[in-house]
Amino acid sequence: MSLVIRNLQRVIPIRRAPLRSKIEIHLKAGEFPLPEFPDDYNLGDIFLGVEYIFHQCKEDEDYNDILTVTATHGLCHLLGFTHSTEAEWQQMFQKEKAVLDELGRRTGTRLQPLTRDLFGGS
Repeated sequence: MSLVIRNLQRVIPIRRAPLRSKIEIHLKAGEFPLPEFPDDYNLGDIFLGVEYIFHQCKEDEDYNDILTVTATHGLCHLLGFTHSTEAEWQQMFQKEKAVLDELGRRTGTRLQPLTRDLFGGS
């Protein structure tokens, strides 16, 4: 693996050796990994374009709610869910709904999963 850091003055390549040998993990969507090392609990990163999300909010939508729903959608992707087919979309939608229902129960809000129109699928 290599990493390149860019700044205004120059490009700095940094070479990194793999920390462990080849790792193969076979999980179904929604299964949790059982890592051997504490660092393996990291599922990945979610990058949210918060300014873009803010501008996409309709007047009657709460920005914080939309941000929470979008982060939940990203978390489902990190857990292995996709929406390439209608069946996959339904499975992911149900997981998002369950998570958002629990968040809503704990916070007193009513959060709705993202619609298929927003993220497409096929």
